[in-house]
Amino acid sequence: MKRTLTLVLPWLLLIALGAVPLMLRYGLVESPEVGRLCETGTTLACGIRHATVMGFITGNIGGVRIGVYGWVALAAMVLALWRTSTFTAWLAAATGLVAVVLYCFEPGALALLVGCLRLVRVQAGGATPRDQRGAPQQQVRTQP
Repeated sequence: MKRTLTLVLPWLLLIALGAVPLMLRYGLVESPEVGRLCETGTTLACGIRHATVMGFITGNIGGVRIGVYGWVALAAMVLALWRTSTFTAWLAAATGLVAVVLYCFEPGALALLVGCLRLVRVQAGGATPRDQRGAPQQQVRTQP
């Protein structure tokens, strides 16, 4: 039971964390009502909306637009490739998910993919598919 919980918990936390940028994107950033409200006054929702939008205002690097969320996702991806642990793999996947949802598609997708693959590898104990099958049998069979 404990092994199952340790395997499933990072994935459940990743799904739960994915709800936060979705609420920010569809509840604050793309909401016309909040946009109109922020034109006339300043509220806490307007401050959060402004901070969220400032995170995906991008610079152009080699024709690819990368915002703050993309840079954070790429940094977490490099950390996950450098350090093999469940937390760094989960962090790369989580920041990649946030970046994809908040308009930093290319770096976010790369970090999400690498983070998920590293998380699976860490949870498998670093074993490759060949290791899981066992060593190949070097037996020679005669023909009947």
